[in-house]
Amino acid sequence: MSENAKFTLSNLFSVEGMVCVVTGGGTGIGLMIAQAFAHNGARVYMTSRRQDTLDQAAQRWGSSLNHPEGAIIPVACDVTSKESVQHLVNEIGKHEDHVDVLVNNAGYAGDELDTDKGDISAKELSQELFSQEMEEWEQVYRTNVTSYFFVTAAFIPLLSAATRDKGGNEYRSTVINISSNAGLTQLAQKRFHYTTSKAATIQLSNLLAQEFKRSAVQIRVNNIAPGLFPSEMTTGESNQGNKSDIPKESARMKRNQVPAGRAGREEDIAQAAIMFAVNQYLFGQTLAIDGGWLLEHP
Repeated sequence: MSENAKFTLSNLFSVEGMVCVVTGGGTGIGLMIAQAFAHNGARVYMTSRRQDTLDQAAQRWGSSLNHPEGAIIPVACDVTSKESVQHLVNEIGKHEDHVDVLVNNAGYAGDELDTDKGDISAKELSQELFSQEMEEWEQVYRTNVTSYFFVTAAFIPLLSAATRDKGGNEYRSTVINISSNAGLTQLAQKRFHYTTSKAATIQLSNLLAQEFKRSAVQIRVNNIAPGLFPSEMTTGESNQGNKSDIPKESARMKRNQVPAGRAGREEDIAQAAIMFAVNQYLFGQTLAIDGGWLLEHP
């Protein structure tokens, strides 16, 4: 074998045989990540509250995978319910003795505020901000932050087992949290609850990374902060293949002013997720993958 064999792409970025769990995996970014891992030989447990959406995605994309060991396995789960999360862990535990990768991706954007009125008065601004219900904020945080904490906590034994039982590879397992570049900008973008929740997700990732580095656990935690990617959240719809689209000439692209001149592609998010899965020297990092949007909107 060549002394350079370890530098072949198949060795550097192999996810073959990995066991992955992707929440919010039936559409959008979650589905992109699930496809990327499964197509390259991982078994991916894809979760969502909507069983029909999961089944449709698994049938459409799981039937054309490149690798014979790859699989997309749909499992319904409401990540905002501890009982549902525990049921998910129990079900996966019946079939797997470990989990290599947990991708927390489920998300909720919440309602927009009408704060783009130009010279809005102090009274008008107060009325608009105060018009939101506290329950709306609670739902956003419950999905975008709280669920990430409890899903991760529930999977700790299976994640730790990947490092402990699979060849002794140090820090083999990883949690990849999907936040948003909204958590890194100073612009509220008419959604104060969403942007602050994503900042909280990033901080939660940092705290978990610190906690899980201990030798008895050995789980890496990293964070991807995507910009504008086609999804039901950003477009409000998906097609029969559970895919969404943001054309370059769309009004949304013009509003967002992305230096790259386009929305993110499926390959962009897939490359980032696979990098965090295979690189065992990445700890507590946040990767903004947004086509340069933060350079224009710090």
